[in-house]
Amino acid sequence: MKALLLWPLMPNSFWSYQETLNLAGLRATNPPLGLITVAALLPSDWEIRFVDRNVRLETASDWEWCDLVIISAMIIQKKDFQELIAKGLQLGKKVAVGGPYPTSYPEVAQKAGADYLILDEGELTIPLFLAALERGEPSGVFRASEKPDVTMTPIARYDLLDLDAYLAITVQFSRGCPFQCEFCDIINLYGRKPRTKTPEQMLAELETLYQLGWRRYIFVVDDNFIGNKRNAKVFLRELIPWMEQHQYPFKLITEASLNLAEDSELIELMVKAGFMLVFMGIETPDTDSLMGINKVQNTRQSLIESCHKITRMGLQIMSGFIIGFDNEKPGAGQRIKDFIMEASIPQGQFSLLQALQNTALWNRLQREGRLVDGMGTFHQGAMMNFEPTRPVEEITEEYIDAFWEIYDPVNYLKRTFNHFMMMGGWRGKSNRKLDGQQWQLFRSLLWRQGIVRPTRFRFWWQLAVIAWVKPRLLEEYLATLGIGEHFFAYRYEVREQLLKQLADLKQQKARVAQLEKTLKN
Repeated sequence: MKALLLWPLMPNSFWSYQETLNLAGLRATNPPLGLITVAALLPSDWEIRFVDRNVRLETASDWEWCDLVIISAMIIQKKDFQELIAKGLQLGKKVAVGGPYPTSYPEVAQKAGADYLILDEGELTIPLFLAALERGEPSGVFRASEKPDVTMTPIARYDLLDLDAYLAITVQFSRGCPFQCEFCDIINLYGRKPRTKTPEQMLAELETLYQLGWRRYIFVVDDNFIGNKRNAKVFLRELIPWMEQHQYPFKLITEASLNLAEDSELIELMVKAGFMLVFMGIETPDTDSLMGINKVQNTRQSLIESCHKITRMGLQIMSGFIIGFDNEKPGAGQRIKDFIMEASIPQGQFSLLQALQNTALWNRLQREGRLVDGMGTFHQGAMMNFEPTRPVEEITEEYIDAFWEIYDPVNYLKRTFNHFMMMGGWRGKSNRKLDGQQWQLFRSLLWRQGIVRPTRFRFWWQLAVIAWVKPRLLEEYLATLGIGEHFFAYRYEVREQLLKQLADLKQQKARVAQLEKTLKN
């Protein structure tokens, strides 16, 4: 079998870092770990071509060559995903799909005409798909009633990647999360019992990347790296000597719940193992809203003190924030902006609340008849897909104002400086050198933030202080300023998209009001 594996185009979003990638001469933030793991699960005698369409587009000869097209996608990629299915069918190819988007919204893939839906986790459903192919079945939907043992997961086909194109490479230690946040679909996809790989597996994956010559960021893409704290500590204790022996060749990033602040030993192990940034879902500083969405783990300690403790111990925080929860009081946007500034969190992934299909939130809103668009769009420039408890116009306007202010260049530089001045400065001794893309990004920073923008004075004195007081954090500091370039540009796009949707909504309501008035008369 000749299989063409396709990863669809990723629209510009908070996570795309498009402006930063352009400045650094990179093509994509990270590759699709799921799809290259699928490649490792396919029979060894298959011929495989992998194309990340964010790095390069497939050619006509790729389409002509293949017998089968396999497409994976996340919901934000839905437009290109559906177009790729249509193209495959038009060219007479068999089309198989899988990944988070088809698993959560299988009806979309079926309506688009995909022949095979390989849903849930591939370790269990890829064998079902292969067996159906052997039987000559022309189509099928393959689902799993249980969760696979990830200790049996093979090493992803990192050799298929154009490594020079990416900012970070992805690995995975665990799947699943023990918490039950109402809006989150992770427990639907991966369950509430975190399943972890063995330390030996993880070190083998890191060794593979090391031998391939990778020396930049590695994103451990667990939805909650500390979902199983005991196993996380076991892995970290094995990882530390490996990183020391290899002279810390990678900078590690992951996601974790805020209760990390309750475990000083775990934070220390993460820092010693080479983790330098952690994404945390803070969501909102409003305790009532946190209780309402069942995120009680964020109410046990002061949010500010928890963030500061993690930062002081040596981990940079990136955080998630959401506006639009039920019974939220007016001014939530300003409160979130004030929190981000007080906590000095450089990157705050701030979004309007969206209801994901089959989450507890989606099910509740469906029962209440409040869903407006069951699908949603799920990026920062999209309005809510349900009727909130306060006017959606009010929420959206608060969001636009707060997002604009959060990513004002001066505000961003202030937060980044305060964050790094607070951060513990320990880092493992590394022989890693700055590569061409990093030098290119840093030169662009010196020009944009140090000369062109009104930030120039602040940029230079902050840089001098960091270089003098926190020299071991200088590279990370500059990289964080570089990420800011994406947000400085993206805030214009978000504002324009939402203002247009607001204007359309107001016109629609005006037409409805006029029609009702006419009918009444």
